[in-house]
Amino acid sequence: MSTDDPTPAPAAPPGRKRILLLVGVAVTVLALDLATKVAAVAQIDPLRPVVVPGGFLELRLLRNPGAAFSLATGMTWLLTLVAVVVVVVIVRMARKLRSPGWAWGLGLVLGGALGNLVDRLFRAPGPLQGHVVDFVALVHDGRSIWPVFNVADSCIITGGALLVLMAFLGREPDGTRSASRTRRTASATADNSRTEGPGA
Repeated sequence: MSTDDPTPAPAAPPGRKRILLLVGVAVTVLALDLATKVAAVAQIDPLRPVVVPGGFLELRLLRNPGAAFSLATGMTWLLTLVAVVVVVVIVRMARKLRSPGWAWGLGLVLGGALGNLVDRLFRAPGPLQGHVVDFVALVHDGRSIWPVFNVADSCIITGGALLVLMAFLGREPDGTRSASRTRRTASATADNSRTEGPGA
């Protein structure tokens, strides 16, 4: 007689799946960001940028005391506190998360925020004052066309853009559609029905 239990294991609740997705994305971003920064510090001479074949990309090692893309330099301690607040807000939002789009967006932002936060906490010149390692430069004809950045910066911007898109589409973090967009959709459907008439 078989002792195998034929009863299938219960599926994970949708909310838990989205939280796992968020955490998975954030951990992947954090690991990739830390690994590339360690490699950049070890391999790139600050005085000798590495030109990537194709001429549109250079690897330049910079220590950035400001925000993403070298903004707000001189406010390192404040940016550190802002990053902590962002992480706390995202963790609190995760409890009601049901939307995969929001999970991806928040995961990218969380992973990027943690990546730069690690630099601010543990790199020189000291805790809350640490300078973020940037090393990717977009160039044209040998001149920079974009501030030097890192993997965390890219993920923060990409995740932020995805969250803006989700909000524009009326997708809420809990997986529902916003009431205003739902009303607009219903109104547009009713207007089309009246325009077409019953014989359409």
